[in-house]
Formats: sequence, structure tokens, C-alpha cells
Amino acid sequence: MAAGRAGDSSIGSVPRSVKGGEQEFSWAADRYSPAVIRSASFAPLRETNFRWYFYARLVNLVGSTMGSVALAFAVLEVSDSPSALGTVLAAHSIPMVVFLLAGGVIADRFGRALVIQVSNVVAGLTQLAIAYLVVSGSAELWQLVVLTAVNGVVAAISFPALASLLPQLVPREQLQPANVLMAMMRNALTVVGPTVAGLLVVSVGAGWAVAVDGATYLVSAALLLRVKVPHPPARADRPSMVTELREGWSFFVGTTWLWVVVLSFCVLNALQSGGLNTLGPVLAKGTSIGEQGWGLILSAEAVGLLLTTVVLLRLELQRPLLWGMIGCSLFGVPMIVLGVHPHVVPVLIAAFLAGAGIEVFGLGWNLAMQENIPDEMLSRAYSYDALGSFIAIPVGQLAFGPLAGVFGMRDVLLVAGVAYVAIAFLTLASRSVRDLPRATPVEAPTQG
Repeated sequence: MAAGRAGDSSIGSVPRSVKGGEQEFSWAADRYSPAVIRSASFAPLRETNFRWYFYARLVNLVGSTMGSVALAFAVLEVSDSPSALGTVLAAHSIPMVVFLLAGGVIADRFGRALVIQVSNVVAGLTQLAIAYLVVSGSAELWQLVVLTAVNGVVAAISFPALASLLPQLVPREQLQPANVLMAMMRNALTVVGPTVAGLLVVSVGAGWAVAVDGATYLVSAALLLRVKVPHPPARADRPSMVTELREGWSFFVGTTWLWVVVLSFCVLNALQSGGLNTLGPVLAKGTSIGEQGWGLILSAEAVGLLLTTVVLLRLELQRPLLWGMIGCSLFGVPMIVLGVHPHVVPVLIAAFLAGAGIEVFGLGWNLAMQENIPDEMLSRAYSYDALGSFIAIPVGQLAFGPLAGVFGMRDVLLVAGVAYVAIAFLTLASRSVRDLPRATPVEAPTQG
């Protein structure tokens, strides 16, 4: 909020339980030597399909973590108007929301690896086109809007496939380390990528930085050729896309833990985008925190994300949504601290804890989805998840400024933070959320 099975099934640990209740976390160190712990943690990389997918995503994310920074400065080379940049960014985000559901159906119908490959090629070509226009000095705003909109459509179509491919690449017992390895790589690049992008923009120009992003998409598509997963079985009675969307909706509303968490995140993401992401920088600039302090706070959150992935390589996460929502609740703490005591050190500590907590949720959510939803429905489930989670983000972005003008910025942040924590814990009132277990390879997917 926001994945054939083959391999050595002896790698990876079996969750332990005791009479009267499960032991929610268990340390691999209790059972294994350090060498075996390392072996289990990195076992997914011995799976050929996962290894090539990991390489492909590594290259792709090297570009993507730089791409947003590079694109922003590329637009500013064409027009220094803030509304121009907002128009280009909206041209990406609006198609992203509109085409998400279609992306889920396409991925389940045509195969996830193929969808990702084609999407990477199209995204790479659009980025290279933007780079050419900017470097040549012939770029006009409408051209950047159109090309970015195409990129937004491609992103929407590929998102469900990216989220749901992992279970086809590793055995079920390796899903946790596989997800953690992907998160570790992503979080490390999130720390480094924007800095590298800034250096590229300063040294060679924004257009060339965008070109690097475009090239990484194409290299990633080439690496994905080595990923061999079965295509969805051909069906003589293949239903229409509309029928498949309805099937996905029926599954979504019939799976209680799924729609409860998505509904919660519809509100949580609005609170985060409006509170922390919109009001946070404004409050920081007007207090002792300042721009530099806000940068440190964001870095602390990224460090919390990264260090937690290291811990989760050794820590088995049972009842993934229980611990996930508890971790998620920590993301409201920075808003509370900003409302009560807006100074660098306490907010920095809160941001570190928030990063750690949201990484626990991210892992818990992926495990819940990948282990408890039938493979043929997984991409559509992820698309409904993403749509429900993202749709209210603009509401928060638009509403919190006027609210702060009426009630005061600190008061609005405090209320938003308290509401965030309360909603996270209220979600756990649903038994299907708090009691959802880790599935074993022989268990049927959990619905209801």
C-alpha cells in the first residue's frame, strides 16, 4: 500500500507456534548458525528467475530514483512557472489512476513479465524522447505533457504486474526474504538516487539526466528476457476485460481483510499527503527546523526504511497485517511531533521510527497479498488496492492548505497525526485483519 515455484524448499524457516497462540516474531539466530542465516536470507538470489528480475529492477530503479528529479528540472528548463511543472506532474498521475484497473486485467491476461517488458520499452522511449527535446532546445510544454501522460499510462499498466510477479519467481517459503531483498535495494537507491540526479543535472544538464533514466528502462527490458515464467493458460472461453474487472471486484469486496485495509489507506494516504508531505515542509521553513533540517528528517525516514529491511532479513513476520498495521501507526508520529514540538531532533527521531514502521507494513502487506490471493487474481487485486489507496491523495493535497489557514498549521498536523494513529489501530478491530496468518505452501488462499 503501496512479487513456477522451484528451488530448495529446505531453505527458509517454518514458522513456530505454541499452544494457545503464535509466536509472532522468531529470530533465525535461535536455530541457525550465522552462515545458514546468510544462506536463508539470500536464498532467493539462487533462483535464476528471481536473480535476473532483481538485476532488471536494480537497473530500472537506478534510473527511476533519479528520473523524478531530472524531469522536474527538465520541465523548468522549458518553463520556470510552477504551474507548468504541476501540469506535467498531473499528466503522469491522472492516467496512473485512470488506467490502474485495466493494468490488473492486462497483467493477469497476458503475463506479468511480458507486460513489464513492453512497459519498460515504451517508458524508455518516452523518456529518451523527452531527453532529446530538452537537449536539442526544441521542447515545448505540450510535448512534455503528452509524453509524460503516455508514461503515466504505462506506469499504471505495469504497476499491478510488478507487484504480483514475485510469487512466480521464488518458492513460497522464500517470499519474505525475496520481498526484503527487493525493499533493501529500493530503499538504498532512494537514499542515493536523488543526490546522483542532482549531480547529473548540474554537471551535464537535466536533459541528459532524463536520457540516463530512459536508457535504464531499455536495459531493464533486455535483462527481463532471461526471466522465464509460464504464460497464463489460453482459454477458449476467455471472458471480456469488463467481465474480468467484475470478477476482480467481486473478489475484492468478498475478501474482508483486503477491502478493510484498502479503505483505511484511502484515508491514511490523504492524511499523509496533506499533512506530512504538504504542510510539513511549510511548517519546517517557518520554524527552527528550516530547509536543511527538513532534509535531515527525510533522510532519517529513509535510514529507518533501510535498516529495517536488514532486520527483516533475519526476523520472521507472522500475522503480517497485525504487525503491519502496528508499524503503520508509527507514520502518524511525525505529524504529532510537528504539531506539539516542531524541532529537528524530536521530529528526526519520529521520522526514523515512521520509516521503520512503514517498512514493516510494506512487507506484511506484500506477504498477505502474495500468500493469500490466488495467483490468477493477484494483479487485479493489486490494481484495486492501488486505486483505493491512491484516489484520495489529491483530496489531502488540496484540502490541508485551506484547513491550515482556518485552524492553524500545527493544530491541523496534530489532529491529522492522531487520526492517522487511531485509524491504523481501528483497522485492527477487524478480526480478519489482525488474525490473518502466514500461509504455508499447502494452505488455500484466505478469503473473508
